[in-house]
Formats: sequence, structure tokens, C-alpha cells
Amino acid sequence: MKVPLGVGSRLRTLLVPASDRRSPVTAALILVVLLLTGLPLGWLGFEDLGGALTYAGRVTGAILVLVSVTTLVGALAVWDHWFRNRIPYSGMVALTGTVAAFLTNAALLLMTFKDVDSTAYRVLWCLLTVGCAWAVFAVWRTSVEIPAPKRVAAAVIVTGLIAVANFGYERLYQPSQHGVRPLITITVGKPVLREDRKAFALPVDIRAENRSDVGFYVLGTEFHAMGERVWMSATDRKREQWRDDAEKWRTFQETHPLSRREVQQPGELVAAQPWAPAGHWIEPGDTFVSQTVVQLPMNTPYDQLAFYATGSFARKDRLGLAQMQLTGYSWSDGKVPDWVKATKDRDNVVYRGRVYENNAIDAYTRDARYVTVYWQFGVHGAGLLPAIRRKGEENRVNSESEDRELESRYGIVDSWQGPIERTLWDVKDRK
Repeated sequence: MKVPLGVGSRLRTLLVPASDRRSPVTAALILVVLLLTGLPLGWLGFEDLGGALTYAGRVTGAILVLVSVTTLVGALAVWDHWFRNRIPYSGMVALTGTVAAFLTNAALLLMTFKDVDSTAYRVLWCLLTVGCAWAVFAVWRTSVEIPAPKRVAAAVIVTGLIAVANFGYERLYQPSQHGVRPLITITVGKPVLREDRKAFALPVDIRAENRSDVGFYVLGTEFHAMGERVWMSATDRKREQWRDDAEKWRTFQETHPLSRREVQQPGELVAAQPWAPAGHWIEPGDTFVSQTVVQLPMNTPYDQLAFYATGSFARKDRLGLAQMQLTGYSWSDGKVPDWVKATKDRDNVVYRGRVYENNAIDAYTRDARYVTVYWQFGVHGAGLLPAIRRKGEENRVNSESEDRELESRYGIVDSWQGPIERTLWDVKDRK
């Protein structure tokens, strides 16, 4: 009595004639697909294993190396399974190699829809994914003998889940964590009179403390002091005047308090400077301290000073950064895009540095990007404006969501301190 064929055997019989199951052309095509998968994955894996900026990235490198070895061993097994049959269970090894190649290429293909810029790599991984899917079927249809199939299936599933979880952690969870930022503090010292008592100086300490467990690159820093006039009204001010004060908050950088008697005028810039070198970094647990001196004549018209300090930083585990260099000025060489010039009362000093990706896959598949920091100053204040663009796209206006995605991806954070107010009445009394 003839025993009915199983579902798998029947499918093989229906889809593929027996004469085609061990075709040398089929074996050659499978070998090409596995080699095109295994060799690049091994290269990328070794680069990440030794050079990725995060622990998850190095784990990804180890997984890619393991997949590469599995794929290349699978290629040898395909050769033996098709032509020699000298290695025990060579068919099972060949099937494992093709499955590993398919799962990895499929994961990389999914990644390309979010992170990859290069169309060539999208097409390549699409073709390799399709090719590996075909290779899995081509090996499976040769009636591969699998010892302990449940254990093999469990091992494949567990390995796949680990790979998917690691890719998800590195590509989805980790970029979504904004983390902490360096803490900036300002300390104003006692005023020091000049010998002729016609001028005085205020020493100011600026401290940046990194209390996190990751290092930060310094993209740009600025310190500025605003001179403020405060008049005292002889009578209580009306509610309408308070409203007028509140409406000025959107016009000027300083937000003065609403007061029944104080009448404050918009502040004027009296000093501004960077307080840390652009392109340097602050390691975990480190503190950077800078001191500057603000000098004014004794007959200054200001009643108080307001001090501000700002820093723009990038996480060292999210990117590598070439040395930030001063590349131009808005008033001389015109290297400032129109969207920056929109604030017409500000001058800009331009710094730029090359951004390097934190893993090998992104380094090869994404276009080069540059971080540009516009150090801005004007009569009514100073500030920093960082931007990340591809080369040649400096004039491109990103949407808010694009800027947020870039800031999250590369760990760009801003930290600030101020206003720290210091009255000058005690100094003016020392005549």
C-alpha cells in the first residue's frame, strides 16, 4: 500500500521536478547570494565590534560577524550538499546559512526605510533579501535531513529574536532616550574698582558639570551680560501698564518681572564671548570651569546686570565629531543661509564640523552630514543656533519634526543658565 506523501514532500514534488533539484546553476546562484551577504556582513561586523560607539553597537557587530561566519559555512555546505555529500548533515548546515542570511538581510532592508540615504543600498538589500528567500526554498526543496527538528527550530527562533531585539534596542529604543545634559552654573564675584576709581570689574565664573555616564562634545558656547535700566515710578502703576510689560516678553530675550513700581527698559548687550572651545568634550564626571571679567565705567547708565550662559552639546555615544572650525562671518563672506538671516538684528560667527555615524552600517549607507553652529550676537542679546545638514543643503529649511529627529539621533542637547541678576547700586556708591 502506498503511503501518502507529507505536505512538505508533496509541495516539493509539485513545484520542482526532480531533475532540477540539484542543478549546478542553482548551486552557483545560491553561492553568489551567500557570498554577497556573508563577506560584507563580516566586514561591517568587524568594524562595529572594534569601533562602534555604544555597547549595543558592538553587540550588533558581534551578531553580524556570527551571521557572516554562519553564512560562509553555509556556502561551503551548499557546495558539499550539491556535489560531494562528504560532510554529515551538510544540507541542514546549508539551510541554516541561508535562513540566517535571509533574516539578516530582511532586518537590514527594514532599516533602510528609516535610516539609509543611498538608493543603491536599498536596491542591494532588496535583491539580497529576495535572493536569500529563494535560496532558502531552493535548499529546502532538496529534502534536507534535519536531526532533532524541534531543537533546530527553537535555536533559529531564539537567535532571530535576539537579533531583532538588539536591532530594535539600537534603532528604536536607544535614540528615543534623550538622557541628561551638562549642568551650567554662573557665579558672580565681588566687584573690583580700578585704581583711579573710574571703572570697575565683575569676575564671573562659568562652570559646566557632566553628571551623566556619557561624554559630550562641545558644539558651541556663549556667555553674555545685559545692562538693564530700572526706573522707579512715584506712584503705583496701572494694570494696563503691567499688560504692556508682559507683551514685551515676546519681543526681547529678557523677561522682566511685572512690578507695581519698577519700570524696566529692554536690556542692552554689554559683553559676549564663548566660554569653552568648540569641538572639545567633557567626559563623564568631569567639570569645566571658565572665568571672565565684565568691565564697566563707574558712571554706567545701567542699574543692574543680567548674566546668561548657554552651551550646545552632542552625546559622544551618538556621533563622532571632527574638529569644529571657524568657517566665516555673516558680515563679510555671506556664508549664512537665508533662514538664519531672518533675524536681521543679529550678526553670526559660523563654526562647522563633520559628523561621523556611531556604527559602520550607517557610516556606509548615509550621506555625510555636518553640524553648523551659528554664534549670534546683537544689541539685544546673544545666543547659539546649531543645525545639522548634508553638504550642499545648508539653505534647506527643515521641518520641526525633522530637526527633532536629527537632534534625537545625534544626541544634541542645549543647556543654559540665567538670568543671574546683579544690582550695581552698591558699586555706584563707591565714588
